[in-house]
Amino acid sequence: MALKDYEFWLIVGSQHLYGEETLRQVKEHAQIMTEGMNRSGRLPCSLVLKPVAKTPDEITEVMRAANADSRCAGVIVWMHTFSPSKMWIGGLSVLQKPYCHFATQFNRNIPNEGIDMDFMNLNQSAHGDREHGFIAARMRLPRKIVAGYWEDADVQGKIGSWMRAAVGAAVSRELKVMRFGDNMRQVAVTEGDKVEVQMKLGWQVNTYAVGDLVEVMNQVSEQEIDSLMKEYQQNYEFATDDMETVRYQAREEIAIQKMLDEHGCGAYTNTFEDLWGMEQLPGIASQDLMAKGYGYGGEGDWKVSALTHIMKQMSEGVPGGTAFMEDYTYDLEPGKELSLGAHMLEVCPSVAAEKPRIEVHPLGIGGKAAPARLVFEGHPGNAIVVSLIDMGGRLRMIVQDIECIKPIYEMPNLPVARVMWKGMPDLKTGIHAWIMAGGAHHTVLSYAVTAEQMEDWAEIMGIEFVHITKDTTISALKQQLLVSDLAWKLK
Repeated sequence: MALKDYEFWLIVGSQHLYGEETLRQVKEHAQIMTEGMNRSGRLPCSLVLKPVAKTPDEITEVMRAANADSRCAGVIVWMHTFSPSKMWIGGLSVLQKPYCHFATQFNRNIPNEGIDMDFMNLNQSAHGDREHGFIAARMRLPRKIVAGYWEDADVQGKIGSWMRAAVGAAVSRELKVMRFGDNMRQVAVTEGDKVEVQMKLGWQVNTYAVGDLVEVMNQVSEQEIDSLMKEYQQNYEFATDDMETVRYQAREEIAIQKMLDEHGCGAYTNTFEDLWGMEQLPGIASQDLMAKGYGYGGEGDWKVSALTHIMKQMSEGVPGGTAFMEDYTYDLEPGKELSLGAHMLEVCPSVAAEKPRIEVHPLGIGGKAAPARLVFEGHPGNAIVVSLIDMGGRLRMIVQDIECIKPIYEMPNLPVARVMWKGMPDLKTGIHAWIMAGGAHHTVLSYAVTAEQMEDWAEIMGIEFVHITKDTTISALKQQLLVSDLAWKLK
């Protein structure tokens, strides 16, 4: 399902105490707000107004309906009048969708001449939302709180941002990951408890034989390859005359996509240690599939593969790009320290500064023929790198803020896609913090997804979140990790 196909339900709280005329005005105001916010262009998904919630049964009924509707990615609640929060306990107890508490009011200003007790009875959001906030806190419910005037751009932007995180949760709970072969031998961080992850995040992670992929590759027609080659010619610059090698990558891409689509998978992994029957490690094949929205993880890294797909779905329509990434090497000039991110082959071209080039070069590992790959530089801009690790008993997400720059070297003999960045708060402190938190060498790099969205996603999914920012200090992070470890063990 595309991002725009999801919807969010606006549930406005009130009660019968104030009479039918007040309830009529509540409904009218809610309709005006819903239509106005949908017209603003700042919400990536539609806001759908539900009947005013006035009784415990009505609240429970609408929450159960939200659970059952696959298009509904979350609920947004707002108290127009006072709505006693004991009425909400049953509904909030059964709610399984992401939940946002919108603390706003219909009118921007207090009308000097118009304010009387009728106005006060109708416009009680200031204390109605506090009553509602109490019950959510008392029930220990994870929720997003957005406060401010409903017409303001920054307020609508916060709701729109949270919507993307909530859609990421919906995508996560339906995600299937296809693994060709196992993890790279002896590597620790790419391992993980797939049963626990499926229980927690919804991911169905299963292995498929490389031999089955080769069989599908052998069935790909020359006409299918011709068609994909035309797409390559449109999207990329050919810097090679070795068309047969490029056509082989096209054959791989077509076969992988057929298997992914047949089994309903949004992400996949492979490893250079298991390429039985294949002539090349997929290079441009994996890169072009990522450009189409599929997730990918090298060396069998199914966690980063799944996360790549989820973040791509969350950021649909946002410029900048999202890519599988790996910290490869540093430039340690004092005061100007930088990190160079790359991978053997598989970095998504969505982050490219210019039109990527198709090149063919030998690969020093895997023992296969020289593969075709896309070569490019990443574009400048603020971004994040994200890692998801299995801590044994819980999952931890680590996000670091980075500033990508144009690479300071041309690196003419490095035939891979590359991105160069300054890590926050600085390279050395960032490395220390990342290692202390257990961050993996594989990450998802995104210019299009924000750290706040990933924090919202982590809270919705019920996992730990660590954020390395310009203000991070090692002593504070060490204390945070210690307290977090104790707190999560108590959950």
